[in-house]
Amino acid sequence: MPTPHIADRSCLTRQSPTLRSILRDATAAEHARLDAQLGALDLCKAAEYCRFLEINAAALLPLEQSLVRASVRDILPDWHDRARSRAILRDLARLGGTPRLLNAPALPDRFAVLGTLYVLEGSRLGAAYLLRKIRQCSDSVVSDNTAFLVHGVGRPLWPSFLAILESHCSELADENDIIEPARRAFSLFRQAAALS
Repeated sequence: MPTPHIADRSCLTRQSPTLRSILRDATAAEHARLDAQLGALDLCKAAEYCRFLEINAAALLPLEQSLVRASVRDILPDWHDRARSRAILRDLARLGGTPRLLNAPALPDRFAVLGTLYVLEGSRLGAAYLLRKIRQCSDSVVSDNTAFLVHGVGRPLWPSFLAILESHCSELADENDIIEPARRAFSLFRQAAALS
């Protein structure tokens, strides 16, 4: 059965799913597998926390570079405030970590950018949960190096991204144009975790 086209229905009505829910449902399995891979790490141990950061950096850094090459600022004018490459590199420098950067896919259009952003911006929700746990760790090497996890805390970055995401709903002809880039982004993080 072919994938339904959003253009064939009004995605702004209450009866139709939002792009957020479409992406959440379509990437749930990839998200769960990644959570399971990362959940095996004890983040209160400096070596494993460092590995967690290395895994994230291995995918995050090239994905953010791909977003910049794809003119992400045209979609998110506040991209400079959202990018987390500097924050994660700061934490890694203090912990002595070195990520093995992976190759991120090119993002040919705005829907590929939005699908990728859904994964990166959504990861802030998980970061907030992990931050609460890490602040209880006894090892100050861990608890004092949380620039990546704390990035954007207290700012409405996720809600503002969702508003931008949904504003593109009526222009999307095929759900796969946004779903597949999100799946590829999750896959890159899973690939990084598998290399550990």
